[in-house]
Amino acid sequence: MAHPKRKQSKTRRDKRRTHYKAEVPTVAICQTTGEPHLYHRAYWHEGKLYYKGKVVLEKAEEV
Repeated sequence: MAHPKRKQSKTRRDKRRTHYKAEVPTVAICQTTGEPHLYHRAYWHEGKLYYKGKVVLEKAEEV
């Protein structure tokens, strides 16, 4: 295995790590329900699962 000949400085290490950043997720507002949700994701609203503004699944009633 390769081993470094010299210790890498903190400055050099931090320069490499500057590109690793947390990104803010893009949020969309549904035109049908007005509910904010992540793009390309289904979401629950009032017991119904919506995707692209359409009901995909309804939650079963508990007896």
